[in-house]
Amino acid sequence: MPGAKDGYRIECDDCLKSRRPWKDGRAALIYQGKARSLILALKHGDRPELARPAAHWMCQAGRELFYGNMLLAPVPLHWTRLLKRRYNQSALLAQQLARETGMDLCPDLLVRTKRTPILDGKTATERVQVMSGSVSVNRRWVERVQRRKVLLVDDVMTSGSTLSACANACLSAGANNIFVLVLARVAKDA
Repeated sequence: MPGAKDGYRIECDDCLKSRRPWKDGRAALIYQGKARSLILALKHGDRPELARPAAHWMCQAGRELFYGNMLLAPVPLHWTRLLKRRYNQSALLAQQLARETGMDLCPDLLVRTKRTPILDGKTATERVQVMSGSVSVNRRWVERVQRRKVLLVDDVMTSGSTLSACANACLSAGANNIFVLVLARVAKDA
């Protein structure tokens, strides 16, 4: 959440209501206005060059999440969606973050094992059901994730169901702790 660290709890309301499988997380922006336009351009507007400044903002927002020997991993797209978009915006963000931080990047650590429908318009409960069992750790990299801290990178966090599926896959494969860093967080109207 935006704001300075004040020594008190900083979880959002959703994280206070339902326990997350990650230890800590940050968002650089709130998903509205210009931030929303920027993300939609990166995601659907064929503007991959936006990943570089976006990753810089993420680096600023997430600096306190970075640890030595941390493994950086983007949220994966199913191969059919990747063919349609031609690139994974989360992978572009993770690649730029790795350049800026020097962290170890594993762009294909996670694999979408099921083709899931677009989650727009679904409730948080529906999103969890859709994402259940849809992500796994790439068999080639199971040893790489074991006993390590993993930083998951995504463009937008809405309910957290996609990040939860990714975090659970990493934890099941033996990761120590999971952290999440997203470009933007959807904020509920108060």
